[in-house]
Amino acid sequence: MIALYTAGTPNGHKISIMLEEIGLPYTVHKIHILKGEQFAPDFVAINPNSKIPAIVDSDGPDGSPIAVFESGAILMYLADKTGRLIPSGKRGHWEVVQWLMFQMGGVGPFFGQAHHFMRFAKEKVPYAIDRYRVETRRLYGVLDRRLAERDYLAGDYSIADIATFPWVARHGWQEVALEDFPNVKRWFDAIAARPAVMRGLAVPA
Repeated sequence: MIALYTAGTPNGHKISIMLEEIGLPYTVHKIHILKGEQFAPDFVAINPNSKIPAIVDSDGPDGSPIAVFESGAILMYLADKTGRLIPSGKRGHWEVVQWLMFQMGGVGPFFGQAHHFMRFAKEKVPYAIDRYRVETRRLYGVLDRRLAERDYLAGDYSIADIATFPWVARHGWQEVALEDFPNVKRWFDAIAARPAVMRGLAVPA
């Protein structure tokens, strides 16, 4: 059994979508980040960085429980555990990994900063808004060109798509019209229609 510690954020939704896709049984432990529950000692013991998501797998690789934090690492762990959503061949494996890292190092941090400065900052900082708006659109352009050549980021549907989708789902927060990036829109609509994705986006309730 997987214990998922999460909240309704793009990073949190990556893991609930993945768990729904692979069909592993899991329990949900909602972490109220606005109440500071991520700093509680019990959670810090699972994730020393005090961020969601995190999981505890009661049946780890050696048969004993294991805690895993960082959403990209969790996706790789679950893919490895089940043999799902990442190719077994080395070329395909590393193609997925590099697009997963593109999300972890680019899409997540820059889209997240766009959300902060465009929606939540207590004061408007024009330089920051312009910087993250421009970089966000540049990253959408990278995705759009990539998806002009294939249905999914690394060929078949994979953890790279699962990682990226929840951030694109917040395109309104980034003031991005998906119609400006037609290949991203096609990809987005196809993933949004998947039943497991619909279920994963509803977690936590």
